Amino acid sequence: MNGPDFLDRQLGQPAAALRLRAQRLDLIASNIANAATPGYKARDLDFKAALAAAEGSGNTSGAIRYRVPVQASLDGNTVELATEQTAFAENAIDYRASLSFLGGRIQTIMAALKGGE
Repeated sequence: MNGPDFLDRQLGQPAAALRLRAQRLDLIASNIANAATPGYKARDLDFKAALAAAEGSGNTSGAIRYRVPVQASLDGNTVELATEQTAFAENAIDYRASLSFLGGRIQTIMAALKGGE
C-alpha cells in the first residue's frame, strides 16, 4: 500500500497540473524575454490537452503550440507583450492554486498515515 506507486496514485493529477503550470510559466517567460528578438515565434501550452496527455501517454510536447498574434510584427516576431503579461499573471494565480491544492492533499495523506493524531 505504501511506496512510490501509492504516492503517484494519490498525487497524480494535482502533481501533474503543478508541473504543467510551471512549464507554461517557463514558456510565457521565454516569450516575454524574446519580445524584441526578430523572428521569434511565441509559444504557449494548451493546458487541457497537456493534462490529458500527462494522464495518458505522459508526452505533453504535442500540447505546445505557437501563439497566433492579433497583429503581425514587421520583423516576424509574434510576441505581444500585453497578451503575454496577462497570460503570465493568470497562470501564476493558477499555479498558486494548484500548489495550495497539492499541499492540502499532502497534509491529508500525512494525517491518514499518522492515524489522525
